[in-house]
Amino acid sequence: MVMKVYGDEMSACVALVLLCLHEKNTEFELVPVNLFACHHKLPSFLSMNPFGQVPALQDEDLTLFESRAITAYIAEKYKDKGTDLTRHEDSKEAAIVKLWSEVEAHHFNPAVSAVIHQLVVVPLQGEESPNATIVEENLKKLEKVLDVYEERLGKTKYLAGDSYTLADLHHVPYIYYFMKTSHACLVNDRPKVKAWWEDLCSRPAFVRVSPGLTVAPPATN
Repeated sequence: MVMKVYGDEMSACVALVLLCLHEKNTEFELVPVNLFACHHKLPSFLSMNPFGQVPALQDEDLTLFESRAITAYIAEKYKDKGTDLTRHEDSKEAAIVKLWSEVEAHHFNPAVSAVIHQLVVVPLQGEESPNATIVEENLKKLEKVLDVYEERLGKTKYLAGDSYTLADLHHVPYIYYFMKTSHACLVNDRPKVKAWWEDLCSRPAFVRVSPGLTVAPPATN
């Protein structure tokens, strides 16, 4: 039985899981969840994720939610298949992957997701105008993170070394949406970061996932 991923492919966090599965050359079934109709708040979905956010994953008798927990599970289960996303054969390399994955989760993602929510999701939902203060505050935070990345990527091809890993993969959908905003210069003005992004978005796995990334969703995790 193949894994089932529940969610909408335009969700950045669902896209993380789909990217991981494609990098692992693993078959799966995407079970659509209509976010605009709030199907992620129905009892049937809440039984998989009580927080009512996508994605959720079912693998036989195992149910998971939280996108990074799911990608970690997939990367471990299929560690000898497809792209080595965790550098599992070398404990020191694996530790560096975890380090930069933490940087993404705690420094990059909070800033970039706040910007995308204001500039993409708020207009999509027909709510009030984006909050310029929130955008400006988080752009400043994002600039500092990207400055760190620029220095790091001057030493290694990817964040965790010279191999593509989860530390890079977890950035991809949110950078994709960020590059659709008027602030794409934050990436383009940093040569190493720009080259890194161009590498990430040219990977076959992303080419397969990107058609689904049309507009940002109202709910992710």
